[in-house]
Amino acid sequence: MSIPLTLGVPQRPDPQALVAGLLMQRCHSADEVSARATGLTSGPPVVAASVLRDLPSGIDLGRVVVELDIDPDELRTHHGGTYESVRYHLDADSDTLAEAIALRVPSPLVIFAEWTDASALDTVTTIVEAHRTPGFAASAPARRIADILAVVAHAEVGFTARAESGQQVLAILAATVAALRGDDIGAALAAPDLSALTRLRPEAAEAVRSVLLGIEIDDAAAAHRDLVDAGLVSADPVKP
Repeated sequence: MSIPLTLGVPQRPDPQALVAGLLMQRCHSADEVSARATGLTSGPPVVAASVLRDLPSGIDLGRVVVELDIDPDELRTHHGGTYESVRYHLDADSDTLAEAIALRVPSPLVIFAEWTDASALDTVTTIVEAHRTPGFAASAPARRIADILAVVAHAEVGFTARAESGQQVLAILAATVAALRGDDIGAALAAPDLSALTRLRPEAAEAVRSVLLGIEIDDAAAAHRDLVDAGLVSADPVKP
């Protein structure tokens, strides 16, 4: 069943609500977390667990997404700086998916699985039914993304994407809207309707962001500029 994103009491469109806190900058050190640009689109940074394990005392990174590159048990022995884990991200292939699903961590777990066209539907269903959140790369084939979003759009766990550019961020936004509306996801990925995104009302944007939890990216500042150019963010500069 598609979700009508235009029902309810009419409100003025607020495209910024669609992208607030959307971009999660990948940081490879505490210094990169401190130096990253911040602004409307800035979500919690993605930081490797190995960096957090070795964090010096006296440093507070605030809210972060933890990329599990080490056994999470190693974090329990950490006695240095502080941080708040918003979510955990974990890569898993077909051989380690069951182990990843069974992993217990203190915040929600996003699993970036090994997706194939043949297994995408089964894999995303397995992850969702285990009350885990699927993650995927925005560069994946359109058919694969469409299969994943067709399931996730009507689940309660949401999803996270990894993008390489602002254009991929726009494509994922458009595809999420299409999935919620029951429109052609592949077409939305190939040619995002920017005017439709800028016309979304706050309640529609809220529905989209309840599904799209965030997008990992290496250069959040560049992606922010692309969102400004697309009319989804005001021209106010991000803060260094």
